[in-house]
Amino acid sequence: MKAMVISKYGNNVPLQLASLPNPTIGEKDLLVEIHAASINPIDFKIRDGKVKVLLTYEMPLILGNDFSGKVIQIGSKVTNFTIGDEVYGRPRKNRIGTFAEFISVHEDDIALKPKNVSFEEAASLPLVGLTTWQAFHEVLQLKKNQKLLIHAGSGGVGTFAIQLAKEMGVYVATTASDKGFELVTSLGADRVINYKEESFEEVLEEYDAVFDTLGGENLHKSFRILKPKGQIVSVSGLPNRKFAVENRLGLIKSILFSLISRKITALEKKFNVSYHFLFMKPSGAQLEQIKELVEKGSIRPIIDKVYPLEDAQKAIDYVETGRAKGKVIIKMKNS
Repeated sequence: MKAMVISKYGNNVPLQLASLPNPTIGEKDLLVEIHAASINPIDFKIRDGKVKVLLTYEMPLILGNDFSGKVIQIGSKVTNFTIGDEVYGRPRKNRIGTFAEFISVHEDDIALKPKNVSFEEAASLPLVGLTTWQAFHEVLQLKKNQKLLIHAGSGGVGTFAIQLAKEMGVYVATTASDKGFELVTSLGADRVINYKEESFEEVLEEYDAVFDTLGGENLHKSFRILKPKGQIVSVSGLPNRKFAVENRLGLIKSILFSLISRKITALEKKFNVSYHFLFMKPSGAQLEQIKELVEKGSIRPIIDKVYPLEDAQKAIDYVETGRAKGKVIIKMKNS
C-alpha cells in the first residue's frame, strides 16, 4: 500500500511516500480501506518528538490520527461490523497511521459514519469530535446556560466545539480573527473577540469554563476570566501531576510533570480554579453519539481544503501556517 511516513523525529523532517505491506488484523480488528484522513496538531507534535514522554513509536512511522473508509476484512471475533460498512474512527495511540491506503483498527475504536456526509467530511470529525466530547461531558461536565470560552473558534477543534457547546445549551465566547468572524458566528458563537483588536482577558469575566487549544500565554491569561472554582481544560498546555496520577504514569513522570507545570499549579491556587490536561481516548461509542448529532443537523463538518495523499506534506505545511478555517483533509480514494 501507499503511505506517507517519517523516518525520524524532527521539526523539519518531511513526509515521504512509501510502499508498505498491507496491515494484518487480529481477531477483534477490521481492515479498512481509507478514503480520507484529516490533519490534526497531534500529527506535528508526534513528528517533532514533543510527545515522546507519553508515546514512543518505531520508525518508519505512518502519521495520521483519524479517518473514514470502507471495511474490507473483519477479524474472527468482530461482532459489530460487516464487510462493506462505511466507518469513521480514531485508532488507539499505539496503532496510528491513517495517511495510508489501509489501516487495521480495533472494532471498539470506530463507528458507522454519518449517512448524510461525504467520506471527506466524516474524516474531519473523529479526533476533534472525541476531544471536544470528552472535554465537555467528562471533564467540564458543562450544564445549560453556563459560560464557556473556546480559544481559536475557527480552527479544527474550535468549529466543532462551538457547535457541540450550543447543542448543550451553553453560552459561548470565542477568539477569532476578522477573517474567522463570519464562520464562528454562523456556528452559533454568542460573543466573538477579535484577538487582533481586543484582549479576551480584559473583556471577559465570571466564566464557568475555558476550552484551551493554544497553550502558552493564552492559557495563562485564561485563569483571569474564571469564576472561583471555574475550570480550564487544555489540549495544548502542559501535563501536570494530576494527569500523571490519573493515568498511572508512575512516580518519575508525576515528579517531572509537577516540575514543568509549576506555573499552572500556582495559577490554579491564585485564582481558586482547576486545570485539566486532556489526552483524548478513542471511543467508538462516543463516535456513535456524535454521528447522531451530525445526522440530525446539530453539527456540520467544516472543511477548508482537500489534498491528495501525495501532497500530504503540502497539507501539513498549510495547517502549520495557522490560517486554516476548519479541517484540512487528505483524500486517498475517489468515492
